[in-house]
Amino acid sequence: MKNKRITITGGKGFLGTHLINNLQAKGYRYLFIADIPKYNLVKHQDIKRMYDDSKPDIVIHLAARVGGIGFNQENPATLFYENLMMGTQLLHEAYQREIDKFVAIGTICAYPKFTPVPFKEEDLWNGYPEETNAPYGLAKKMMLVQSQAYRKQYGFNSIFLLPVNLYGPGDNFNFTSSHVIPALIRKFYLATLLEKGDFESIKKDFQVHGNAETTIGNSTYIINKSTPPADIIKVLNYYGISSFQLTNSESRSPNNESRITNSEFPNSDSRSTKVEVWGTGKATREFFYVEDAAEAIILAMEQYNKSEPVNIGAGFEISIKELVALIVDLTVFKGKVFWETSKPDGQPRRLLDTTRAMQEFGFKAKTDFKEGLRKTIEWYKKSL
Repeated sequence: MKNKRITITGGKGFLGTHLINNLQAKGYRYLFIADIPKYNLVKHQDIKRMYDDSKPDIVIHLAARVGGIGFNQENPATLFYENLMMGTQLLHEAYQREIDKFVAIGTICAYPKFTPVPFKEEDLWNGYPEETNAPYGLAKKMMLVQSQAYRKQYGFNSIFLLPVNLYGPGDNFNFTSSHVIPALIRKFYLATLLEKGDFESIKKDFQVHGNAETTIGNSTYIINKSTPPADIIKVLNYYGISSFQLTNSESRSPNNESRITNSEFPNSDSRSTKVEVWGTGKATREFFYVEDAAEAIILAMEQYNKSEPVNIGAGFEISIKELVALIVDLTVFKGKVFWETSKPDGQPRRLLDTTRAMQEFGFKAKTDFKEGLRKTIEWYKKSL
């Protein structure tokens, strides 16, 4: 199999980068990356051109239009259409060209809102997905329907994997489109920089990780080297990061003195920072380290050739409140957390039953969650 030509859609992305590194380390020689801007995989003509260029034996379809709860609420039609068109056309073209195998990557968002925990593959059709995830989740789920139909009618070999929420080095930290872990890491780290009055590092963060241009009401703020602290503070406030005056009872001890010295913060010894987090913190999630996910996909590509969907994940759940506490500890955040309970929690619980992955292709996640978080935060800091 090492001599097979493998095309990875979305290969420049977060998961794709780790997958390609893993494939290369295992000795796979003929890898082709199909990604924007060269290929817009929503367009059929680009898909045909991609197949002409790469002549694959195997396609691993990672490319997706994704985002967090806020992005999902604002872009349901885009998420549905683009993910549906990518998956449907890529798989159909693969069948027409008689490639050896198509590996479709789905999403845990395809599961019903109130799926019994742990989520088992046989429960996939027992209800409607959580509302903010439904357009994306259902669009991805159609690849399973198509995969099974094409195997039944044409004998075409395709498989469908269901990964849980990914995290790790190289993740997307853009506030507009990131998922919960990178968004929280960035918020709490920026809050620590705000507390120090380190506006130069804050500017660099916005240049590296996005949102350097932010529209608030009728005003657009651009963060660059010359942006004044007052404008930076407005942008931080917009993203739920703020400074506030401590009351007498909250005054800092000598061991926890504020390091803010910028003139924007008079009486800085009596100020602290606050980070807003959406929801109640009660919802639970399972998080899957990206290098483990890459390993699972390769094992499935090599060993699994059936129509039944397969969960791939870490096999544990943690509440958002517990997650926040871990990130607060690892980023050494000394301020306050404010729970914005008017915002949605999303799906109440998420935890996969990964028995089938172990039985079918011997996969079990290896990375300890706290260690994975530590590596992710280290990568994020080094990127600035």
